Amino acid sequence: MQNKYALVTGGGRGIGRAICVKLAEMGYGVLVNYKGNTQAAEQTAALVREKNVAAELMCFNVADREAVKQVLGGWMENNKEKKIEVLVNNAGIRNDALLPMMNDEQWDSVIDTSLQGMYNVTKLVITPMALNRYGRIINMVSLSGLKGMPGQVNYSAAKGGMIGATKALAQEVARRNITVNAIAPGFIKTDMTADLDEKELINMIPAKRFGNAEEVADLAGFLVSRNAGYITGQVISINGGLYS
Repeated sequence: MQNKYALVTGGGRGIGRAICVKLAEMGYGVLVNYKGNTQAAEQTAALVREKNVAAELMCFNVADREAVKQVLGGWMENNKEKKIEVLVNNAGIRNDALLPMMNDEQWDSVIDTSLQGMYNVTKLVITPMALNRYGRIINMVSLSGLKGMPGQVNYSAAKGGMIGATKALAQEVARRNITVNAIAPGFIKTDMTADLDEKELINMIPAKRFGNAEEVADLAGFLVSRNAGYITGQVISINGGLYS
């Protein structure tokens, strides 16, 4: 698999990092996308290389279409012998506010990173996947995209849009042996949830705990595997029973 790669957006920390390590364990070289935290991305790359596979850093903002074309498109042009078999659209941000108090930047930044970013990156890799007649795409969505969360109209809209796109794209590319699925985590211990009141929130969760990033990565690993070839267009929740 030395020329087979996985691209993970937002791969520097949290769930993205855990997925990078999991895919490395499966034998994939990993393209670690990050926006600005070079130190964290380098730490992820080091963990990947410990699994005896290649890791390459790929710095671009997924919301910036021209940057995606320049960096990712440039890598693809210069590395035609290497195939991106797996894409995990993980990059996302929260910028919470009740809608009457939400400003345009809070709306735009969240929509552009998750939903627009998914389009920008997937658009580049989907044609080579189709030509190769194999691929695995995972879109990281959220409990918020399934049920909506007050104070997260922007985040819920972005993740809900990704869910709809997942279901549509899965139908477009299934005949090419490409699966497209979404993973919807609940409360997972990461930097993104560090500001939440865990002690209060676990009372809502039947499992009585937050999940961890490695549990999400294990699910991603299964969906990437050839054993999951007949699973496509699905949204799989991992939330301790919070929304079942």
